[in-house]
Amino acid sequence: MAQNFLWCDRDQALLMPPSLRDWLGQDELAWCVLDVVAEMDLAAIYGGYRADGHGRAAFEPGMMVALLIYAYAVGERSSRAIERRCHVDVAFRVITANQVPDHATIARFRARHEPAIAGLFGQVLGVCARAGLVSLGVVALDSTKLAANASGMANRSYEQIAAELLAEAGAVDEAEDQQFGDARGDELPKEMADPASRRARLQEAKRQMEAEHQAAKDAHRERMQRRAELEVEQGRKIGGRKPKAPPEQIPSHVRVNITDPDSQSVKTQQGFIQGYSAQAAATSEQIIIAAEIIGNSVDYGLLEPLADAAVGELATAGISEQIDVVLADAGFWASEQIENLAARGMRPLVPPDGQNSKRSPGANRKGPRYDFMRRIIASDTGRALYSQRKHTIEPVFGQIKHNRRIAQFQRRGIQACRSEWRLIATTHNILKLWRANTTPAAA
Repeated sequence: MAQNFLWCDRDQALLMPPSLRDWLGQDELAWCVLDVVAEMDLAAIYGGYRADGHGRAAFEPGMMVALLIYAYAVGERSSRAIERRCHVDVAFRVITANQVPDHATIARFRARHEPAIAGLFGQVLGVCARAGLVSLGVVALDSTKLAANASGMANRSYEQIAAELLAEAGAVDEAEDQQFGDARGDELPKEMADPASRRARLQEAKRQMEAEHQAAKDAHRERMQRRAELEVEQGRKIGGRKPKAPPEQIPSHVRVNITDPDSQSVKTQQGFIQGYSAQAAATSEQIIIAAEIIGNSVDYGLLEPLADAAVGELATAGISEQIDVVLADAGFWASEQIENLAARGMRPLVPPDGQNSKRSPGANRKGPRYDFMRRIIASDTGRALYSQRKHTIEPVFGQIKHNRRIAQFQRRGIQACRSEWRLIATTHNILKLWRANTTPAAA
């Protein structure tokens, strides 16, 4: 008797079923993404296209949004890799209805609709809330460090940038003298100009350093003016040390990255990297309710702004429930902000001391505010509440950075990285929604 195998004929007509809906099982992530996108208001994206239909036809914006969301959800963020998957991956072909946008189209769409894509975060949060996945009894805040799309070796001081600009200008003049002689060089064809030249990046980095230094000087001047006005009102001098004025010249230790000027050298457990600090707030179901970006690694002063961001996102999503308990680690300690949140009806739990009290800057913090928070966290109720932080927010970062292998931004610039971080958070929430609807209920 002949061996018995399933038939495998690659020349067979209709190798795939004729209906796209027969290509994937109904519990696949692609269908969840399409269902979520169908509920979105994409007017901000559709509004970017001509209403009269003139010009070359564009790919349907809803399809492009679904393609980006699905690609990020499965850890595919390179536009070239996404194009390749549209050729060979069945789920991608279902998402695109068997169309294949090229990588340039995908990259341009992502850049063109950057603010609108960032705004999808709130809409997905609303979908999760309607599915019963958002409870605000306990919310945890934290940050993680993501590498920028730039090398730390590209950091330059103000003096180095100025010197390189002068050296490059001299080299260009010398090369043009050898090439054109007495001619001006206007005879070069226009297409030989390089709009993304290294000189332009150096000039932009120099401009940014000058603007930031001037902003610091202006802020100090305004602060001293308010201090003087207050002394006049009170009729006495304000005690304590006067705020130190920034130096007249940009210090040599201040550096900027010429590839991504908004990124900074941020501290991680493995050392310093060139990158950003990605801030997030999550519920006990590990649904992200706020996602923001800053350019440094310090969490101090971000407790209230991040809580405000979460409140704003909840309002955008149509969620009227109020946040009850706010959990954060010692890096977020700011007594005034803690009191402000408490006055608004929230219960912030933030330890004044770090994990290693002997080495923590907060170890010597004394006063009624610090003692009160220590007593609250040491109580049975406070200890039980604060223990939820480590399995509320930290697994969220673990799922993003390790399970989905997202440890570096693809885009450059703080606004582009913010949009990308919010898209990453959006796909995280969609994955939670999908798993909640497909995981069998416990017996």
